[in-house]
Amino acid sequence: MAKVYEELDDRLSDWIRAQPMYFNATAPLAADGHINLSPRGLDTFRILNTTQVAYLDLTGSGNESAAHISENGRITLMFCAFEGDPRILRLFGRGEVILPNHEDWDALIAQFPQLPGIRQIVRVNISRVQTSCGFGVPLMDYRGQRDTLLKWAEKKGDDGIARYWEDQNSTSIDGLKSPDLRAGHKR
Repeated sequence: MAKVYEELDDRLSDWIRAQPMYFNATAPLAADGHINLSPRGLDTFRILNTTQVAYLDLTGSGNESAAHISENGRITLMFCAFEGDPRILRLFGRGEVILPNHEDWDALIAQFPQLPGIRQIVRVNISRVQTSCGFGVPLMDYRGQRDTLLKWAEKKGDDGIARYWEDQNSTSIDGLKSPDLRAGHKR
């Protein structure tokens, strides 16, 4: 059943890289605040070393994860096997929102594809790696990534995305301030 590791090894890293999607979960400190759980795909995840990972965060309907991480740093990433042997893997850690004006931006962004609508990078320092059985996760056939988000961002263009950030991504649903995306992006 569940096994706990202090860091990622080659076997777990290879398995993570083979997964076409993952999830991230964050929560505000307020007990009545909304927990956020987001699905992720589109080749946006990188393993930086055995205790650090990062994901490229594209523009979306809200910016809850970044607001929560900025408030308290807590994040959990989860990967599930939807084909092959059953497995769930969770990475527990502390996240940091990296914007283009951060000193590590250039080194990190170079590891990702240049996709339209890039908002930020979330870097996670892993404190616990845990696998569990995944016996209840359904088997599904992977058909490919959707390109809807990418086409939406391309159609909006840089100026449209910046306006969208201001209108839709500046405050969480619980009223927490999100990172100032317009200030962090070079124009």
